[in-house]
Amino acid sequence: MAPAATATVRTIKRDTPYAWEGRDKRGQRIKGKSLAPDEASLRVELRRQGIAPSRIRKQSQSLKGGRVNAGDIAIFSRQLATMLASGIPMVQSFEIVGSGSDKPALQKLILDVKSDVESGTSLHEALGKHPLHFDDLFVNLVEAGEQAGALETLLDKIATYKEKTEAMKKKVKKALFYPAAVMVVAFLVTIILMIFVIPEFQSLFQGFGANLPAFTQFVINISEVVQHDGIYLGIVLAGIVWVFFYFKKRSRKMREVLDRITLKLPVVGPIINKAAIARYSRTLATMFAAGVPLVEALESVAGACGNIVYEDAVMKMKDEVATGQRLQRAMEARGIFPNMVVQMIAVGEESGSLDTMAGKVATFYEAEVDNAVDAMSSLLEPLIMVVLGVIVGGLVIAMYLPIFHLGQVVG
Repeated sequence: MAPAATATVRTIKRDTPYAWEGRDKRGQRIKGKSLAPDEASLRVELRRQGIAPSRIRKQSQSLKGGRVNAGDIAIFSRQLATMLASGIPMVQSFEIVGSGSDKPALQKLILDVKSDVESGTSLHEALGKHPLHFDDLFVNLVEAGEQAGALETLLDKIATYKEKTEAMKKKVKKALFYPAAVMVVAFLVTIILMIFVIPEFQSLFQGFGANLPAFTQFVINISEVVQHDGIYLGIVLAGIVWVFFYFKKRSRKMREVLDRITLKLPVVGPIINKAAIARYSRTLATMFAAGVPLVEALESVAGACGNIVYEDAVMKMKDEVATGQRLQRAMEARGIFPNMVVQMIAVGEESGSLDTMAGKVATFYEAEVDNAVDAMSSLLEPLIMVVLGVIVGGLVIAMYLPIFHLGQVVG
């Protein structure tokens, strides 16, 4: 029997995802995925294309576990850039990428864009209908590529930009995950000791008939509070966390204050600064290389910085550049860019190679972020162990102090 092949079909409407299997005109087994209003419509479309369907099953449209994230968009950008560079037509490229996705949400997103492109909408307009997944930077670069007739080249630049950005984010998240996980475990262990272990020692100490050491009594008092009011304390704590994230998401002023504080934190602050400069430089290099005018590029650069302090600074720079001031001077006036960055941008402006120099700055600071994250990880590990030892060890010592005192009295 001939090996199974994978194919895609064109459907009239795209409402429900289906996976299908069948045989083509040569009798070969064939399978694929498609969107159709119902199973009957899909069968008609398959037969019209010379495919005899043997099995059609509806795929779940639930987006649970299939949420589209920035990493998915980066992979999609690379796949689309590769296919277009290989000469595959755009509509067919969308069909192949969309049908090959394991995430229903991503599949629907890609095929929705494909439907708009098929109907005559330009690619940048079709992408612009999904701002949650394709930001202004992405859309502007695609538009520049369409206008210049170099869409494949621009999509390759977008893919490279997305890949580098996501790699840097993952590096920082990976470094922060370990200490966060250890602290959560330490918190849970402490709660368990407070609720189940310390009360047993407390019952034992009641038969001593003597005053307990101050440290032991302090720990027992905390344990009693956790036992009797722990549920209420947990609710209050959860409420505070919910309120914090609620207002953080909706209040720009709060995010600005938090971003300013973050930039001044020891160890973490320098990493955030370098990461923001790397994103600023990488985005500027990508936009300028695509032929986007500097003023328009700076608007997209501002949103890509990932920090409101830098975002506000870049927007002010954009206004100054729009009035004829050089980018170098506008950066100097903000006071948040290192002198090396300003000077390299100045050289780029004077030599007409701003994209090249900004790219070199981005590469340098991306490496700096990698090194700083590695150093932070090495520094945090022993500190976390010390904190964990102090918490758990302190509780153990508090419980054994009365036994030590009893031994001294008996001795």
